[in-house]
Amino acid sequence: MLTKRIIPCLDIRDGRTVKGVNFENIRDAGDPVELGAFYAQQGADELVFLDITATVEKRKTLSELVNKIAHHINIPFTVGGGIGSVEDVSVLLQNGADKISVNTAAFKNPKLLPDLAKEFGSQCVVLAIDTKQEADGEWYVYLNGGRLKTETRCIDWAKRAVEAGAGEILLTSMNHDGTKQGFALDITATLASLLPVPVIASGGGGTMSHFVDVFTTGKADAALAASIFHFKEIGIPELKTYLHEKGIAVRL
Repeated sequence: MLTKRIIPCLDIRDGRTVKGVNFENIRDAGDPVELGAFYAQQGADELVFLDITATVEKRKTLSELVNKIAHHINIPFTVGGGIGSVEDVSVLLQNGADKISVNTAAFKNPKLLPDLAKEFGSQCVVLAIDTKQEADGEWYVYLNGGRLKTETRCIDWAKRAVEAGAGEILLTSMNHDGTKQGFALDITATLASLLPVPVIASGGGGTMSHFVDVFTTGKADAALAASIFHFKEIGIPELKTYLHEKGIAVRL
């Protein structure tokens, strides 16, 4: 049985870890290298580092930071933000990243996912989808760090992306992001049931029982959270023990 993964996410802005609510009201959460090393030591299964202003400011994710992180942690990590080409990915992987995450660029350039999968293998290509449930009940794809709404349904885009070469989906519900009210179970379960690749749920984790819900009802392969870990509201060892006691397979 595959173990469920716990993944702290570090949103990076100007070299610092930051956290917001519903993609707004950003506050500082510490040094990404130190935090990453701490989480690795605590038993996190993987880490995700997202340069949240990279796409907007049209600058590349900091390869020096990736290099530094790689020298301080011993678990797999994914890097995203401002990645738009095979060359961008090459630099990040050479500096120690295990996987990369693409979002807006993959949506705008249909050749990007196939090119990356062909060059590096699907297993290192994570497609991040920022999605929001609108008044009509449908979940739509948002781009540019949640600033730009599209008319594309989340389910349709996820299917196309996996066919194009994405090896994993990182699904963030903008309705739930930073609220600590629980994950978006319906859309997560829908994607997890439909797609042949792992789905990472993101947005809304606030209590240990929320993680049980997202792994059972939500059928997620992994759960990602930020503020509850950054501000020491939930410890990873405690969370994993709790999940194990609830019968969920985790790496202890």
